[in-house]
Amino acid sequence: MTSIVPKIESVVRPAQYRDWDAIENLLTASDDRAERSWLAKPLARRPDNGDRNPLLKVLNSVPGQWPASLRTYVLEQNNQIVGLIQVSPFNQARSTWRVERVYITPAARSFDTGTQLLRYCLETIWEARTWLVEVEVNHLDALGLYRQNGFQPLAQLTQWQISPQSLAQIAVHSPSLPNLLPINNADASLLYQLDTAAMPPFVRQVFDRHLQDFQQNLLNRLAYKIQTQLQQREWANGYVFEPQRKAAIGYFSVCLSQTEYEPHIAQMTVHPAYTWLYAELLAHMASLSQQLCSSTPMILISADYQPEREDYLQEIGAERLEHTLMLSRSVWHKVRESKSLSLETLQLTEMLQGLQPNHTPVPGRMNFWSTYSSLQTQGGVDPMPGDTRSSSSQNSPKSDRSS
Repeated sequence: MTSIVPKIESVVRPAQYRDWDAIENLLTASDDRAERSWLAKPLARRPDNGDRNPLLKVLNSVPGQWPASLRTYVLEQNNQIVGLIQVSPFNQARSTWRVERVYITPAARSFDTGTQLLRYCLETIWEARTWLVEVEVNHLDALGLYRQNGFQPLAQLTQWQISPQSLAQIAVHSPSLPNLLPINNADASLLYQLDTAAMPPFVRQVFDRHLQDFQQNLLNRLAYKIQTQLQQREWANGYVFEPQRKAAIGYFSVCLSQTEYEPHIAQMTVHPAYTWLYAELLAHMASLSQQLCSSTPMILISADYQPEREDYLQEIGAERLEHTLMLSRSVWHKVRESKSLSLETLQLTEMLQGLQPNHTPVPGRMNFWSTYSSLQTQGGVDPMPGDTRSSSSQNSPKSDRSS
């Protein structure tokens, strides 16, 4: 006698308030995480470092901050949550989206469960034309999951750590930055041009950044400032202006930690023609870190399409902590034809009312020889062969007298 295997009903849906206890238990049980968020928000804390401060939770809900735009979807099987996925827009135009994390319970089959979660996001979020994800290179299961669902390698990122001793040595050098200016929204066009020149075309096409990606409204700036103060951090940024070219050639942003438990997190963008700015900008950031907390290392991210930066970091003795692989996938949604736009339903008579006749034309009789004779007298038609009337007119007495 054969036993009937019960059918497992799987449903992917947006997360609700009643699911947060199960989601928290799932995130707590999954300590080893494959996805990384250094590329999208290098100055923000990782999402798995949960903040217990209630004021921080309020600030995280401010529109425009990344947690406010974070979408969470869960996979439910037999009234139990066995997996979740969190995605967020990568740019302000929301044309590129990013997979923040995918968590699956050990009891569920990872590839099938992960594929259902990914397919749901790819088919549901119509405004996303491109998807991004950062995966740690040693997580082969996660890499296989994304490669199976159409993600292709885009670039390789390296997380570097500069020790406090190296920062102290670098800070001794006084940086030569005469045109170091503070950043405001009026400089968005300069930063956009610098970002465009600092990356290859295929990466720039996937990122799809515009001017609004380098602007920040007053509410977001105030919320981020309060958030960094509550986390015992300070924020500093600036850019180097070239007066002859009237362009920005270098940019830095560093989130300085006031405690020795968390590192300084730095971001740096340099024009490919001004690679000597790596040492100058890093010396400036090192001096800022020495003034605030000298016993804390600094974290910096570099991509494989920035060989000069990686050579410089290796020269100063920076340590490679982590390697991540950035994957991307394009999505093309099929748009169904609407019947209201088909040619069959177009009312051409209503569109061309000005060309319609006022009255219905009445057909009448037409005499061929009268029409032909009038054209011949005007000289527009040659005489037909065998036409006796035309030949007799040519041999008239009037023509003989004239000759």
